[in-house]
Amino acid sequence: MAFRLLRIGTAVYRQGSARVFAHARCLSPCSPTLASVTRARKLSLNQARTLATQSSAAAARVAPLHDNPSGPIGTDALITPAAWVEVDGTVAVRFPDGSVSRFHGIWLRDHCRCPSCFHPVTKQRLVDTSAIPLSIKPAVMSVEGDQLSILWETEDAHRSLVSLDWLRTNSYAPKLGPPVAASTPYAAPQRVKRLWDASIADSLPTVQYADVMNPARDEVGLAAWLHDMDVYGLAFVDGVPPTPEATQALGERVSFIRETHYGRFWEFTSDLAHGDTAYTQLGLPAHTDGTYFTDPVGLQLFHLLAHDGRGGQSLYVDGFHVADQLRRTDPRAYETLSTVRFSAHSAGDANTLVEPAHPFSILNHDQGSPRSLYQIRFNNDDRSTLTGLAPGQVAEFYRALKVWTDLLRDPANELWIALRPGRAVMVDNWRVLHGRAPFDGHRRVCGSYHNWDDYRSRVKTVLDKRTVV
Repeated sequence: MAFRLLRIGTAVYRQGSARVFAHARCLSPCSPTLASVTRARKLSLNQARTLATQSSAAAARVAPLHDNPSGPIGTDALITPAAWVEVDGTVAVRFPDGSVSRFHGIWLRDHCRCPSCFHPVTKQRLVDTSAIPLSIKPAVMSVEGDQLSILWETEDAHRSLVSLDWLRTNSYAPKLGPPVAASTPYAAPQRVKRLWDASIADSLPTVQYADVMNPARDEVGLAAWLHDMDVYGLAFVDGVPPTPEATQALGERVSFIRETHYGRFWEFTSDLAHGDTAYTQLGLPAHTDGTYFTDPVGLQLFHLLAHDGRGGQSLYVDGFHVADQLRRTDPRAYETLSTVRFSAHSAGDANTLVEPAHPFSILNHDQGSPRSLYQIRFNNDDRSTLTGLAPGQVAEFYRALKVWTDLLRDPANELWIALRPGRAVMVDNWRVLHGRAPFDGHRRVCGSYHNWDDYRSRVKTVLDKRTVV
């Protein structure tokens, strides 16, 4: 059931500020067909004016608008979901909690989720967006249960069905977000990142190898490991057989392995098999790997297989925690490291010169408001020549770099731990910096790189149980 939207030509008629609503409860029953629209067009101007005013007034009596339509009404009020066309041609939708957001007609048509427009298996758009009229408007709208139904005023009279929860989650004018306390496959749970320092040594986030490798019980073991990676950026696994094969199988539970100029699944000792200080006995300061890649690796897995000497303890620092300290204690340095851009390189192997497609900052933020830090990208050893700085930026950059480095090296922020055969660790390379102490003797480590997007895909599907976009 639906309301007729009364039009003269292609415009919705309004009397003053009266609105013609589409409600779950129908006031003027009709079938959402093109024929009903055609009949509406034949109405005289006076008839349209009268019916529009009557329908709007009746609709308002059924579910009156709140004084603040963009915000929710008290939970004790009975709210009827509704949709109407605004004066500017946008479609306003009122949700069960009373909040209202507005959508352009072309946006709604482009995001139709019917099987003809959105493939139910591949989750890919099938509609030809460029063929949609830029000024497309609804002919008939109705709220049917938890769905908004729109019959479009086009030659094919296409009918779109869109979930109200999906619309609210993806709203933009204003952005409302997912329904409060609602379980929906459209939005990811917002887990709080737990910032940590050296004191985390007393309670390292750890799961068991047997649990991670067991695909039964709805992937509970793998989900627990992914949860630790997401929350802490650092996740240990105990009980791993001390072999490359078992370690590789562990990494592949998260995603396929990313191959680089260091190989696919790698093992390294201090033999300089590659031109990188990781293949020496030198100590390594806290850093992230692959700053010279356009797309730095997302995760890296480490497993110490053997060590018959001294030293070689592993170092981990929560870059998000240190960045938060920097932001609070020296906002100027924080801004400098968020805006000054430079390049990096990997050139130690013969016939290898890897450089990113564009310069980058140490602290990288998304473009939201407020902006959010999503990536630390720092390896002072791999930093290339500073050529893009303005004269006035040079002194401030080096000052900010020193403040940042001093915080990284503050013993209160450094987690030092001696890895052992049987304990592997997965590190979020976009958040946690790693290093090691110098060592002697034979030290054999294996591990792998994993792409960020593939890792996040597993978080969404295994941990969050998301199935649609």
